[in-house]
Amino acid sequence: MSKVVFMGTPDFAVPVLKTLIETQHVVGVVTQPDRPAGRGKQLRPSPVKVAAEAANIPVYQPKSLRSEEAAQPLRDWQPDIIVVAAFGQILRPHVLELPPHGCLNIHASLLPRWRGASPIQHAILAGDAATGVCLMQMDVGLDTGAVYACASTPISPTETAASLHDRLAEIGGSLLATHLDSILAGKLTATPQDDEQSTYAPMISKEDGRLDWTQTSAEIDRRIRAMSPWPGAFTTWQGELLKIKSATVGNGRFPNGNPGQVIAYEEGAAVRTADGVIILEEIQLAGKRVTAVPDFLRGYDTFIGSKLGTE
Repeated sequence: MSKVVFMGTPDFAVPVLKTLIETQHVVGVVTQPDRPAGRGKQLRPSPVKVAAEAANIPVYQPKSLRSEEAAQPLRDWQPDIIVVAAFGQILRPHVLELPPHGCLNIHASLLPRWRGASPIQHAILAGDAATGVCLMQMDVGLDTGAVYACASTPISPTETAASLHDRLAEIGGSLLATHLDSILAGKLTATPQDDEQSTYAPMISKEDGRLDWTQTSAEIDRRIRAMSPWPGAFTTWQGELLKIKSATVGNGRFPNGNPGQVIAYEEGAAVRTADGVIILEEIQLAGKRVTAVPDFLRGYDTFIGSKLGTE
C-alpha cells in the first residue's frame, strides 16, 4: 500500500476518504479548522475530521498552508501522494511538489467546464444535461491540471444541488478506487485540458439565491434547484424575506401579467415570470415554518394578487 495524505473538509470529501482508508495507507488527514455553527456558535468539526478520527487517523487543521513551516507535518508523514477533495485552500508549490507522485484532486465537474469553487450549482444554473467528476493532477492554476479520468452522470429536470452533490460524492470515491493504483504505478497518462473550452464557477454567495421574476420560468426553476439547500432561493413579500423551498414550472398558457405577480393556481398559487409561471409548492416567511402553499394561503389571504420582489 502507498502512503497517502488526504486533504478535504465537507461531506463531499468523506466518500473519497473512506475509499482511501479501504485501499491505501492513510498516514494523515488535513482539514479546515473547526468552525462555529448553530445558534450557540459552538465549534463544530468538519465531516472529514469526524471520519478521520473515527478511523484513528492523525488530523492536522492549519489555518493556512501558505508558509513552508505550516507544511512541516505533511513532510513528517512522508506521503507518496496527496489526494485532495474540496479542501478549501489553494495549494502552493511547496505542497504540490512535496510527494513523489504529486497532488491529485477530485473535482466535481467535467473539466475544463466549471473550474472553480461551485461547479455543482453552476452546472444546474446553466441547464447542463450532464456533469461528473474528474481526477486531476494539481498544478499552480485553479483546476487547470491535466486530467487522468472522468465519470459523467445526467442532470435530471428535478435535480437539486443537494441530490447532485450526494451522487457526485459517491462517483468520486468510486472513480478514485478504480484508477489510483494505476496512477501510482505510472500506468495512466494524464491529458492536458483545453483552456479555450474552460468555464469558471465562482463561489456561491447568499445573494445568488435572490430570484429575478423577469427571467424565464426555466431560469428561475434552475436557480431554485441550484440554490438548494444553501443559500436557498428567496424573494420578498411586503418587505419581508420569503424563501421558496420548492416549486415547479407551470405548463400551459397563462394570461399575460407583470413578472412577480402572484396568481391563484388550483388550490395554491403561482408567480408570473417573463414567459409563464412558477407554481409554488412550499414557502417560508421569515421567522415562520416551511409551509405548503395551500396552508399558507389560509393564513395570508392577501397573498394572491400581490407582487413579489418589491422591497
